[in-house]
Amino acid sequence: MYRITLECYDVPPAEGEEAARDITEAFRLHYPHENNAICTFVDGKLRLVAENDHDPDGLNLMDEFSDNITAYVGAFDGDLKLVSVETLD
Repeated sequence: MYRITLECYDVPPAEGEEAARDITEAFRLHYPHENNAICTFVDGKLRLVAENDHDPDGLNLMDEFSDNITAYVGAFDGDLKLVSVETLD
């Protein structure tokens, strides 16, 4: 099992809080293979933390997060980065 942390920088402040709630809900409803997914908005960053057993590099989760950012945040120039992948016992 892996715990993956991703961040998207320079998110418009007016949209960040609502987008974080919407993304958390979208992962709960539509991504059953991603466990304990929580998206937060702090200091202009959307941070997603999720656990799964199939994505040791975090690339699948990054694609899913990117799709959701596009769906819930208006156009902006932000960077999406992999912060960490932890192996869980």
